[in-house]
Amino acid sequence: MFIDTHVHLNADQYEEDVEEVIERALEAGVSKMVVVGFDHKTITKAMDLTERYPFIYAVVGWHPVDAIHCTEEDLAWIESLAAHPKVVGIGETGLDYYWDTSPKEVQQEVFRKQIRLAKKVNLPIIIHNRDATADVVRILEEENANEVGGIMHCFSSSVEIASQCIDMNFLISLGGPITFKNAKQPKNVAKEIPLEKLLIETDAPYLTPHPYRGKRNEPSYVPLVAEEIARIKELPVEEVASATTKNALKLFNIDE
Repeated sequence: MFIDTHVHLNADQYEEDVEEVIERALEAGVSKMVVVGFDHKTITKAMDLTERYPFIYAVVGWHPVDAIHCTEEDLAWIESLAAHPKVVGIGETGLDYYWDTSPKEVQQEVFRKQIRLAKKVNLPIIIHNRDATADVVRILEEENANEVGGIMHCFSSSVEIASQCIDMNFLISLGGPITFKNAKQPKNVAKEIPLEKLLIETDAPYLTPHPYRGKRNEPSYVPLVAEEIARIKELPVEEVASATTKNALKLFNIDE
């Protein structure tokens, strides 16, 4: 049994065939999927998917790329949705200094507000970090994010940063890039970080693992991530599947 802890089945790329994509995931042994909404449109679609499928859960928040468009009303809406029994986290939030669409200071303020919101509703935080590691870690520390913890989504930093995040009550989630030949840091993280601190994800439709790189990603490919972790750690894939599933169920407070 696998859990895809971060997937965007609410993306336009699945508009025509989301039912078939979900069916393929189930056939591949992916028993639960966590759909992440990060703006008005994707949050609404994520909530709709949780109503339609008993094995789909939602994370709701505001993406740093669009932080400049986030209002107090949006944050109040996210807070109200947090009471839904199938909303299991706040995010994805964080910082993205790669896409120059929202000023850094605006991203940081919206990030801080969502950490505080997560603490208020007692849900884990799902962190997006691109080219902003030092500021992400600093803000998590300053805001005492360890009180709720969460996930470093699609982690691509060093083992040292991973350990720092684990010390703040965060799990490290690995996705498709771990299967790329040149992905030295994710592979090193998979090797050095204990299995009880790891999660697996696809971030589909993005970051498709080898051998499907270049094509649309989907949750049925999450076993490929588990297989690569198993290869690196020299463990049976069943052990990786079992441990990462257990980690996800505990973090998201989901019953088996």
